[in-house]
Amino acid sequence: MFLEDWKKQLNDNESLFIGEETAFRAAVLVPLVQESGEWHVVFERRSLTMRKQPGDSSFPGGRIDLADASPMDAALRETHEELGIDPDTVNIIGKLSPYIASPSFVVYPFVAVCDYNEIIHSFNKDEVEEVFAIPLKWLLDHEPVLHRVPVQPAPLPDFPFDKIYNGEQYQWGKRSQEEWFYEYEEYIVWGLTARILKHFIDLIK
Repeated sequence: MFLEDWKKQLNDNESLFIGEETAFRAAVLVPLVQESGEWHVVFERRSLTMRKQPGDSSFPGGRIDLADASPMDAALRETHEELGIDPDTVNIIGKLSPYIASPSFVVYPFVAVCDYNEIIHSFNKDEVEEVFAIPLKWLLDHEPVLHRVPVQPAPLPDFPFDKIYNGEQYQWGKRSQEEWFYEYEEYIVWGLTARILKHFIDLIK
């Protein structure tokens, strides 16, 4: 009896990873627009007055609220708030693999076709410094530059070293974090946005 119940619970589990339920969950939109017969990917440059990541290039998006029916609804809501796009005019063409930045942070990206004319006349100037677009052909033809950033765990002073073998001499695993950089004219796309962009470009290649 218990085994059948456990089997059902395990099969009903749809979590991507352990801890997803308590992680910071965000959703972003990768906006595609067509200008002069050519496809472009649209980015926003965050307002210079923003508390977090001012001036960075990013996709529209943000935290998934309890009121959002799904990650896609959150992406559409945030895109409306930041770029002023009516969700009814957005054509979602697919979703990308979630980006698990850490066990406490996951991002769900969606790809959509939007109207560039609507964006450039309606974006929220309190949150967005400017909007720009990079030709898809350029992105397909230019590989981003990879830089690696070493990441080293740093336990807090109250960490219970007395409960683990080797105590304070415990050898923590070291890793390096990949940071990709796209440089187009005067614009730099890096960080989480570049990781999602590279994933998208690699898929359509």
